[in-house]
Amino acid sequence: MASKKQIRTATVKTRKQKKTMKKSVLVFVITALVGFLVFFFLTLFDYVYPPVGGQGAGAKKKEKEEVTVYFSDANERFLAPEKRYVPKEETQANAARELVKTLLDGSRTGLVNTFPEKVEVIGVKIDNGIASVSFNRNLLKNHPGGSAAEMATIYSLTNSLTDNIPEIKKVKILVAGKEIESIKGHIDTRQAFAPNRELIVQAKKEP
Repeated sequence: MASKKQIRTATVKTRKQKKTMKKSVLVFVITALVGFLVFFFLTLFDYVYPPVGGQGAGAKKKEKEEVTVYFSDANERFLAPEKRYVPKEETQANAARELVKTLLDGSRTGLVNTFPEKVEVIGVKIDNGIASVSFNRNLLKNHPGGSAAEMATIYSLTNSLTDNIPEIKKVKILVAGKEIESIKGHIDTRQAFAPNRELIVQAKKEP
């Protein structure tokens, strides 16, 4: 039979074990709670205040490649080339979209823009050598019209795409994903357009 001293010792030991266990559980709970709160607030902060460049801005930047796009010359009679750098894309459709966006951004060397303001590219599809490029309705709403201006828009787009993406042989213009008769009533846009080298300034200098 255990003595009173042994009983007291066993009781004290049991209490210490329970106390130690409670502390361990409490430390574990606090650590888990702090970790969760840190993760939650960091995620919330990143959502509310995304990094410059949007979500995933920390990812490696895309490699860029040099392209040639066409704008109108100062007299708005011919097309003049401009060298630009665009993100290198994995698919031809995405590459074509980047080229179109570059045209919509406008010239950086003082050439005349061939698309009106607030025009956006909705999508690009390539099928059997034909790139169908769909724009928003501002193409029709804001375009100045006139056969020269319409021709500049059509062939700056067509020559830019066909020169940089060999798979594209012709270009068809759509608005909101649908075929249109013309941009402003002068040139039939129900057809797909082949490139026109005669409109390019440099092409006229060749013998």
